[in-house]
Amino acid sequence: MKVFRLCKAKYAHDLSGTGAEKSGGRWNSKGVAMIYTSESRALCTTEIAVHTPLGNLPDDYSLVTLEIPDPLILNINTADLPFDWKTFPHSKSTQKIGDNLISKGKNLIFRVPSVVVLGEFNYLINPKHSDIKSVKILKVEPFTFDERLFKK
Repeated sequence: MKVFRLCKAKYAHDLSGTGAEKSGGRWNSKGVAMIYTSESRALCTTEIAVHTPLGNLPDDYSLVTLEIPDPLILNINTADLPFDWKTFPHSKSTQKIGDNLISKGKNLIFRVPSVVVLGEFNYLINPKHSDIKSVKILKVEPFTFDERLFKK
């Protein structure tokens, strides 16, 4: 299956999860490495847009197309998530879920619902998993955002 990742160009070939490890996110605490990807280019774009202040046009980005192995995906069902999984700022409950899944080390990839676009999904990759080499970078291409998304 193909998934997509938008990131600064200098990190396009980096599958270490260091960025998320340094800052934390909805599905991981600071100190826990994770790679965030999305099921579509559009969802990637939207995920970046909601985290970028209006008036700031992100630049020097690359779109990374990855191939991930379907059998190694654990589906996280919305019905199994805590009541506050969609809150902003994100809750610690979703971080605990992601941290726990990473620490168990059983699954390489977790399919989680997007908060930004309900009905769409993000794919979280455990960079410390023994099967990380099965995640393949298929393509890296420069990406420019439509400035209308970031107008004040």
